[in-house]
Formats: sequence, structure tokens, C-alpha cells
Amino acid sequence: MAVSRTNSILLVMALVLGTASLSMAASGVATYYEKYTRKSNLATSACYGNKNMGNMVAAANDGLYNNGAVCGRCYAVKCTGATNGGGDNPCTGATVTVKMVDNCASSDGCQSTIDLSREAFAKIANLDAGIISITYNPTYDGF
Repeated sequence: MAVSRTNSILLVMALVLGTASLSMAASGVATYYEKYTRKSNLATSACYGNKNMGNMVAAANDGLYNNGAVCGRCYAVKCTGATNGGGDNPCTGATVTVKMVDNCASSDGCQSTIDLSREAFAKIANLDAGIISITYNPTYDGF
């Protein structure tokens, strides 16, 4: 079966772009929370205050938060395994897209890269794990 030159070029472009997006993924650690983490006694977010931003949301650690520069950006997050290096693999194999709506501040005790909403965490891992290794990268699949 003959493949046209145009189809060959498109195939090569798809492979290059797919490889580039994989190489851009960063590694980190994820936890989950019941309420926005900032001033945990209040259900407010550092980015949007009391505005409801839905369930597929997350808080970024201080470095990723970057004084609010990450607010509103969407990230694709995938579980890569347990953080304890042993036991059962908590990952579901799924990837979840979340919107950054809060700061998971180290001064508040945050020890993760991304603190996912309970619903987002449950899409990619067993909630019993509590903390998981992840890869994450910015995406344009916003909502």
C-alpha cells in the first residue's frame, strides 16, 4: 500500500510533537485535600477566593504557584506509582486535567508538588494511597 508524501509528513510531525510533549512532563508528588488548602479553616482559594471552580482543581506548591502566575492554568496529571517504593501500585492508569486554583504553601505544611481535589486524585489513584508519585505538564485542554 502506497503512503502519500503528505501522509508521511503528517505522521512524522505527530511523532515529533508527541515525543516533545512527553519530554516536557515534570515529576513530582501529589496528595489530595477535602477543601482548598489556603487557610484551611476557610473554603477559599488563593486564586479565586470563594468562587466555585468545580471539582477538577488543584493547589500548586510554592515553586509551581510562583506568586499566583499558575492561577487558572490547566495541567495533565498522571500517577506513576507509590511514593514508598513498595506495595501495591495505587495508579488507575488514567490521566486527569485539573485547573490550578490555589497555593499549597510550605508554611501551611504542604509537602507535595500538587495537592489535588479528592475527585481528581480518585481519577488517577486509589484514595487509600494518600500520596503518590506523578508526572504533570501544562495542557490547553482547559474547561
